[in-house]
Amino acid sequence: MQGPMNYCVVIPVLNQLHYTRQCIDTLLRNGVPAASLLVIDNGSVDDTPAWLTERTEIRSIRNPVNIGCGGAWTQGALLSDRDWVVLLNNDIVCAHNFIEAQIRAAEDHGLDVVSPAMVEFDLDYELAQFTHEFLAKMSGTVREGWFHGVCFSVHRRVFHKIGFPDTDRLLFGREDAEFLARCLRSGLSVGTVGAALLHHFGSITQRALKREQGVAQFGDHRYFYGKIGLNWWGRQAAKFARKARTRRWSQSERERTGLTLHMVHRDGGVEYR
Repeated sequence: MQGPMNYCVVIPVLNQLHYTRQCIDTLLRNGVPAASLLVIDNGSVDDTPAWLTERTEIRSIRNPVNIGCGGAWTQGALLSDRDWVVLLNNDIVCAHNFIEAQIRAAEDHGLDVVSPAMVEFDLDYELAQFTHEFLAKMSGTVREGWFHGVCFSVHRRVFHKIGFPDTDRLLFGREDAEFLARCLRSGLSVGTVGAALLHHFGSITQRALKREQGVAQFGDHRYFYGKIGLNWWGRQAAKFARKARTRRWSQSERERTGLTLHMVHRDGGVEYR
């Protein structure tokens, strides 16, 4: 019989209490211990601080200002002494313990960083039934060389080798891609696995900030590419390679199972990515 797993789940939040409460409740309901949770409040001005104060079983830290997603990820990782640090968005729900499932898959496949499969945007399906059917078909599937920023579990040896997520605020929304680039350059083994599944409602905090500030996007993609050492030609080559690889993954998975590790439900339709 396997013993308890050694992990900490770091959840940055900024307002959006409905999603934070929903996320925490779904994790606890599916077997994630409260003692494994660490919520980083990046200066919320809604009822989030009061709610976290009431939830004494959940460890939380309140920052007086928004230090960004990368800053909160690094803050949580520095405060954790666990073997695995799980960096998780607050706008998710699940129907099984995808935290432990993805870590067990990572250990089985020798991965240093791992993400679960996900369905995004509209929750227009019965999650528990779909999860059961998905895992039966996809549990052995792995996309090697890619993880996503909605949830990625990082073994502590990764931080020792390449450091922590970048806290540069100009990366806004691209901190996961920068961390992925460093992992790949350093020869670390990363992947996304079909042994775990979550539903992601889709960048809720970022969308709210864009509405509040009246902007179409944050950050500068050219700045990001420059930071990881790619000029214009390098960017084009990287985009082409990424799209071709994703297309191969998606086609192979659909031919074998009818599903993919990344799906989008929107307006009654399904997109397989």
